[in-house]
Amino acid sequence: MPTLTLIEFNGTEHRVTADIGQSVMQAANFASVPGLQADCGGACSCATCHAYVDDAWLSRVPAAESGESDMLDYACGRGDNSRLTCQLIVSEALDGLVLRLPESQY
Repeated sequence: MPTLTLIEFNGTEHRVTADIGQSVMQAANFASVPGLQADCGGACSCATCHAYVDDAWLSRVPAAESGESDMLDYACGRGDNSRLTCQLIVSEALDGLVLRLPESQY
């Protein structure tokens, strides 16, 4: 099982194990990681599961598709490394992925 690290804005780290094929958002929610509201439940119709991909991982995550990119326009504090965690699907290649959570999703 791949392991992901999600870091809250205050620096608190959460190591989460994830099943292959589930979204990072699902894995984080199942582990009760605070800071990801995921209001739409993973339908890519909000931006409340926004996170920043750690620089070391930017070249290793798949590029955002246009729908995700459009939805990220609604994310608070969007950056070049912003992603919606509902659109990041866990694979063996993402074992060790590090994501940082924004101060707020609203």
